[in-house]
Amino acid sequence: MDNIIQVKNLYFEYSSYEGDEQGKDKSTATVPVLHDVSLEIPEGQFAAVLGHNGSGKSTLAKHFNGILTPTKGSVTVAGLDVADDSTLQQLRQTVGMVFQNPDNQIVATIVEEDVAFALENLGVPPAEIRVRINAALENVGMARFAKHAPHQLSGGQKQRVAIAGVIAMNPKCIVLDEPTAMLDPKGRLEVIKTVRKLNREGATVVYITHYMEEAALADRVIVMDDGRIIMDGTPKEIFREVERLKSVGLDVPQVTELAHVLRKSGVDIPDDVIGEEECAKWIVKLVEKDT
Repeated sequence: MDNIIQVKNLYFEYSSYEGDEQGKDKSTATVPVLHDVSLEIPEGQFAAVLGHNGSGKSTLAKHFNGILTPTKGSVTVAGLDVADDSTLQQLRQTVGMVFQNPDNQIVATIVEEDVAFALENLGVPPAEIRVRINAALENVGMARFAKHAPHQLSGGQKQRVAIAGVIAMNPKCIVLDEPTAMLDPKGRLEVIKTVRKLNREGATVVYITHYMEEAALADRVIVMDDGRIIMDGTPKEIFREVERLKSVGLDVPQVTELAHVLRKSGVDIPDDVIGEEECAKWIVKLVEKDT
């Protein structure tokens, strides 16, 4: 399987500014954020990225469609160098970004017009725009809301409209930066179901989240701390490292925590339990064994 994203020895630093005596901004220092990050993501993979606030995960994600460019090192997506301004438009059609607050991404007063917005800016023919709008809204389960005003929708519905606006551009990769952080449990469920569906249909997904249960649904979990990748593996491989994750300010899925506590109490249960059904089956098996 080919890699769609390749990150090689990536360093990134911000410049901090303050006003001088004439009121003009001047650079005073640089703030390092990413340190020698290397990463490959194959086409079609669902990769979750975890890390506490300030770990560098959102900064890394913003390199994938050229919002940020490396201070040192390189990032290529589908063969496109993110630092090459001449291919920036092509890059942003290849990688769609969905952010935390859907209200910040919705620009039109009618749902279908919002989905059409980027397509119109790209000069897509009107007949093709209509086809893509219908397909995108159908794909995220929002077709019946095409004529609605976005402000009348729930948070989860708004986020699905934002996702529809991205997938209407037919990207190869979708990067979602904490897309459920501002949603209630019902909205979070709507969004993660939509993301998993898109991944099953072939989209590469990079999913940044604070919710461990969401990360447990991914093919792969990447853990960041202090601008570095410190863990990288399957959900079972990562979440069995309960103490190590807690040492960097992260949690584990609730069922994994339960299994961890049971093991510490002497109960014979695996340390890589991450799903509710899986945990229930082991508990039933243990109960039956003791009766």
